[in-house]
Amino acid sequence: MECIQHYPPQKEREKSVVQSGEILQPQEHDIEFFEREIDSFLPDKVFDAHTHSWRSSEMPSWKNFGDQGGWDQWVELQEGLHPRRTMGGYLIPSLPEPELLSMANQWNAKTVADGTRTIGIYTVGPNDDPEFARQEVKRLGLKGFKVYRTYALTGKMDPEVSIPNFLSEPFVKVAHEEGWFITLHVFKKRAMADPENIHWVKYYCETYPNMKMILAHSARGFNPSHNLEGLPQLAHLNNLYFDTSANCEPIAHEVILRLFGHQKLMYGSDLPISHLRGRSFAVDDSFRWVNENTPIWDVEFDLSNTRPVFHGLEHLRSVKWACWSQQLTDSQVEDVFWNNAMNLFGLA
Repeated sequence: MECIQHYPPQKEREKSVVQSGEILQPQEHDIEFFEREIDSFLPDKVFDAHTHSWRSSEMPSWKNFGDQGGWDQWVELQEGLHPRRTMGGYLIPSLPEPELLSMANQWNAKTVADGTRTIGIYTVGPNDDPEFARQEVKRLGLKGFKVYRTYALTGKMDPEVSIPNFLSEPFVKVAHEEGWFITLHVFKKRAMADPENIHWVKYYCETYPNMKMILAHSARGFNPSHNLEGLPQLAHLNNLYFDTSANCEPIAHEVILRLFGHQKLMYGSDLPISHLRGRSFAVDDSFRWVNENTPIWDVEFDLSNTRPVFHGLEHLRSVKWACWSQQLTDSQVEDVFWNNAMNLFGLA
């Protein structure tokens, strides 16, 4: 589907007040930011390699992003970040309570089927049997697994959860046998600097080479020092890839570009997180998020009238800075935003 719409005219922009059940529209300062920082950099074609589908019936906490998800809404929301671009997407189901996960996976499959240049994966629940999951992925026309600590066997709020507790080896074996993808959001305080995370990513990738693992959020390098410390130990893995989703730290992307090469990095927005306002930033040995409700925007000494833009726009700028710093050519930038994903997912 060609997404060659334009930002709305000035009069329509003034209507962009966020209300429950409405699609979030860009505001004037979002548009100014895009035109100043992103427009001349962003290629004509954008493949979003980490994006979500959802319905408010499964994700009531996401109701501000629309009462019901679907392909048409996905396209419209993407216009707020990538106006006048051709879009494709790697769609991941929302993360509802376990009893609603089956419906979320089915909705994701429908959204993928309704679109073009799309591929989708299946979110694995805490009680899923690997063989049942294999058959469901095939039945739904999907191509792999998404795993997340929400469905970890040790409890969904465990910040130090080990990878096998939410990605057990039998699922990796299934992905290897089928040639599927696994998108992995690692946890633990130090992300990919944690020796246990390094061990399991290395073990799974080396033992199951026909499985393709994608480390989300530039290896969750929201503090880039974790990427600098840990990723050199994984640079030999041929079946390890990365999406940039939601990470606003340029050096997190730069580490991947330098160690693995630009063809292992794919752009991802993490829609609908992309439509929150604010950004993440590294602090000490961790990171923090600020949003439009964080009391930092109205301060007496700030003469710039600072307003938070879409998180996804801040993220796009971080990718731009990383590409500039690593001296990527225009064609290599196009690879990061389109060709790498199309080739990996077999959509070229």
